[in-house]
Amino acid sequence: MGTQKLCVGIAGLGRMGKRHAINFHELTSRANVVAASTPDNNEREWAAENLQGVQIFDDYDEMLEKADLEAVVVASVTAVHAEQALKAIKKGLHVLCEKPLSIDVEVAQSVVSAYEESLKIYPQQKVMCAFSRRFDASYREAHERVEKGEFGSAVFFRSQTADLHDSSGFFVEYAKTSGGIFVDCSIHDIDLMLWFLGENRTIKSLQAVGVCAVHPGLEASNDRDNAIATVEFEGGKIAALYCSRMMAAGQEDTSEIICEKGSVRVNMQVRKNHVEFHDSQGARRELPQHYYERFREAFITEAYEFTACCLDNTPPPISLQSSVKAVCIGQALQRSVISGEKIYFDGRAIKN
Repeated sequence: MGTQKLCVGIAGLGRMGKRHAINFHELTSRANVVAASTPDNNEREWAAENLQGVQIFDDYDEMLEKADLEAVVVASVTAVHAEQALKAIKKGLHVLCEKPLSIDVEVAQSVVSAYEESLKIYPQQKVMCAFSRRFDASYREAHERVEKGEFGSAVFFRSQTADLHDSSGFFVEYAKTSGGIFVDCSIHDIDLMLWFLGENRTIKSLQAVGVCAVHPGLEASNDRDNAIATVEFEGGKIAALYCSRMMAAGQEDTSEIICEKGSVRVNMQVRKNHVEFHDSQGARRELPQHYYERFREAFITEAYEFTACCLDNTPPPISLQSSVKAVCIGQALQRSVISGEKIYFDGRAIKN
């Protein structure tokens, strides 16, 4: 695996797969996208036009068998994340898997177990789940300064993912396989919560409530378009998470870490850029309209650093086990939303 450029295959060329394909193909100097797979004919046509020199397959297994790969980026639909990651792991390939690993924590854990076994045969193999906010420059600075103890110990973490309202009905259909608003929409906030408060910290209790305000069809999937959660940790730390799919102005993703001697805030004054408009309607600024517009640079950094850890044999930037814990918490919050009950843990149920 010690080549100058990492030979990468992209699994899935939907919205996220296209972004990964371009980032690895055009913007990551140490990577070379040599193959891509998708069962969708329109996506294969897009690849033929935009991924020059790349082999295009309609079957993932065929890509693994015939393409000369060293790494795979799994960006297919969530339902096949774990399945495709497992197949690549067993072939000794490096894997960057889009979040979440699975909507089922036991399936997600099976990916970790397979990776641990594979390391006995392929000790330099790297497997990572793609939590892009950890690669965002603002979140990295916030984490670095909190870790240094500049503001004392972190006590309270609050964060939100609030998506622009989509009137197309996409989320209603997507909810059937997404795992719910906490496993899907809020999973990045859960990951950040673990990053800032401690990935190995034991959870004592959690509770979540939600409503269907603009997408009543979500009820059929036991999902919500707005939800809020509280999480209590051992050691006197707490978190509040909010997720929404009905923002009118654009994407509003923000976080605050309140410490003993101060607080650190990320993107609390949401803005697309530093342009402001002043006219007869007042003063205003535009917001990013979707997640990728806000975190594009983080995705590019993620691609570069994943490639580097594969080629240089350095540890992956994110623990795979932490990614399983995020799914575990998301599942528990989803159960709380549905049942309306607070969930208590004995110190083992959600600690891994």
